[in-house]
Formats: sequence, structure tokens, C-alpha cells
Amino acid sequence: MRDVEAFLVTMTSRQAINATQTARVRRETYIGPWLPEPVDTSADPCLGAERAAALETAVLVVLEKMTPTERAAFVLREAFDYPYGRIAEVLEIKEPAARKLVSRARQAIESDRRVSVDIVHQRRLLAAFLNAARAGEFDELEALFASDVASYSDGGGVVRNASRIPVFGRTRVAKYVAAFASHFWTGVAIDWVDANGRASVVISRDGASIAWLGVSAADDETIDRLYWVFNPAKLGRIAHVVAVPGESAAP
Repeated sequence: MRDVEAFLVTMTSRQAINATQTARVRRETYIGPWLPEPVDTSADPCLGAERAAALETAVLVVLEKMTPTERAAFVLREAFDYPYGRIAEVLEIKEPAARKLVSRARQAIESDRRVSVDIVHQRRLLAAFLNAARAGEFDELEALFASDVASYSDGGGVVRNASRIPVFGRTRVAKYVAAFASHFWTGVAIDWVDANGRASVVISRDGASIAWLGVSAADDETIDRLYWVFNPAKLGRIAHVVAVPGESAAP
């Protein structure tokens, strides 16, 4: 059984490294910001706090900037708690090299990641944002944002609602969100889902999912990142989590 597990982990890791290398080439011509595909994590009974943190969208964005082997080493260590010796075997490197890869990946993430608020506060901030955004309340939106807030919209070049450049700064992001309140939120249904270890929402219109939205919050309990995924190619799996689209109550 141990040999079978080791073989499967090794083969999966190597296939993932190859896929990452291919995906990186594709993203060089990707139109607009690139965000990871939202993945349902609500049904995972083994998802602890540390593993959830390793799956957050903000962390996954940083992971995409790493080399494929750095990423594989980090995921095996942080998400699956593999010992360094096993990681070295999987990646066909020496154990000190495996430790160095994980250390370098951790440094990259820590240099970019803020201290997140707990899940309860994160859900509350997202609910407050939805209320303010749907009403187009500029002042309320501005009050919810950190001074250096950033909004990233992944439309893959095929969705008009998605900004092709990130929007930065409290006032600019508040103006940006308030500007499309009158048309974007009309006739939509909002369903809460747990994706990438955090509360988020799927936005639907006429029974079809049109966007996924997640936020990250800074340690001062303001929103510092908005993540919008509009690209239809990335909505399929998370859309299936919403059995019957409809306005679900905020948590």
C-alpha cells in the first residue's frame, strides 16, 4: 500500500509540474489579471486551519509566481504535511534542496501576505461589502476598504464586466464598484460557498453563474483584496456547488 501511495503521489506531482509549466506559457498571453480557479472546500472534513490558509486565493496567486518545483514542494509540505525526505523522493532531489525550496516558497508568501482576520470577520466583511456594493453606496464602500486595497478581475478577455487592469486604492476601488451597481447587480442571485478555504459567493443571473467573488481582509479588519472571477471557463466546478441558484441568507 505504501508503494502504491508513493507511486501515485510521485506521478501526480510530476504531472502537476508539467501542467504548471504549460499553464505558465499560456498565461504569458492571458488577457487581463489571472486568478486561480475557485474550488469548493466545504465538503473536506480534513481541512484544518493551516491547510485552509495554504489554499487561500491570495496564497495561490503568489504560488503561481513560483517555479513549478517550488510550488510542488510547498504544496506537499504545507497542504499535505509531507516530510522533507518524501518531498525529496517525489521531486528527485536531495533533502537539503527540498528544504530550501519550501523555505524559499514560504518567504515569498510571507513577504506578500498580510495577517488575515478570522473566518467569522471575513464573512462579515464580505456580507457588508455585498450590501454596500448592491446599493452603490460609495461612502460605505470606502469605509470598508484598506487604504491600499486592490481589486482583481479575471475575465480571460471574454467578459466585458472584467477590468483588464487591477484597480488600486480605497477611493478608486470604491468608485469602480459603485459605478456598476445600477446594472451589474440587477436581477442577480447570490449564493454563499466555501471556496479555497474561505467564505465567498457565486453570482448568478437567469440560472447561470456569471461570477465568483472572494475577499481577503487585513489585520485591521478592512478589506484589502477583492477577487472577481468572470471567466466562464473557471466557473464550472464552483457553479455546480450551487444546486439551485437563489438568494441565500448572509451568514
